[in-house]
Amino acid sequence: MDRATVPWWNGMPHTSGRNEPTTPVPFDPYPPDLATCRRCPRLAAFREEIARTKRRAYRDQEYWGAPVPGFGDPDARLLIVGLAPGAHGSNRTGRMFTGDASGTFLYASMHRLGLASQPTSVSRSDGLRLTGAWITASARCVPPGNKPTPDELATCMHWLKHDFDGLRNVTAILALGRIGHDSVLRLYRERGLRATFASVPFAHGAVHRLDELPGGAEAGARPLVDAFHVSLQNTNTGRLTSAMFDEALAVAKSVAGLD
Repeated sequence: MDRATVPWWNGMPHTSGRNEPTTPVPFDPYPPDLATCRRCPRLAAFREEIARTKRRAYRDQEYWGAPVPGFGDPDARLLIVGLAPGAHGSNRTGRMFTGDASGTFLYASMHRLGLASQPTSVSRSDGLRLTGAWITASARCVPPGNKPTPDELATCMHWLKHDFDGLRNVTAILALGRIGHDSVLRLYRERGLRATFASVPFAHGAVHRLDELPGGAEAGARPLVDAFHVSLQNTNTGRLTSAMFDEALAVAKSVAGLD
């Protein structure tokens, strides 16, 4: 894996030019310790097995098969927290929500709301740029059955904190699904937020003013908006429609001050 090809800043390594952040580079979204991370042996073995065996449709492609870095605008005001890379999406392409149906649904909505330069996301070199938004995940490696264990999520919290701490302009968070919601809440609870999981329940479209709860200011908490995850399980069954997601994303965009 060549770190020079890693999608650091909107799909490009950090270099001078129009893709350079307008503020000083806040952090390295793909440090060597993340690129080579094997803290979760089950996930490391699974991501690499998927990369070796591949899906028939992609048998001629080289899979990423490694932890996936966050992606987007380093000046982002809106932080989007997903679950984990898809086996033949991000684990293949090396970019969040790229190369599968979940990404097609997500980026089409972001494009409609002016947060993405195009409605499709197929590869790290497709020219996609995000404006005002950054995408990260609760787990950086694809889990079997799309279900990381609680211990794996706790271990990968290290890398979620890495993005939270590096993105200095974030003013709101959009959680995709309950696991993303719980990961954000757990992170802030570790930093002093005095709120139980029961008192901040996940609900599509809900806005949780974590910054106004006891300990929220001390924890550096940001408002949290919830949305059902953009998985096929939700979008193919009608549990999550494009209109529903557009509405939740628009709320998050507004809360972040991106109107």
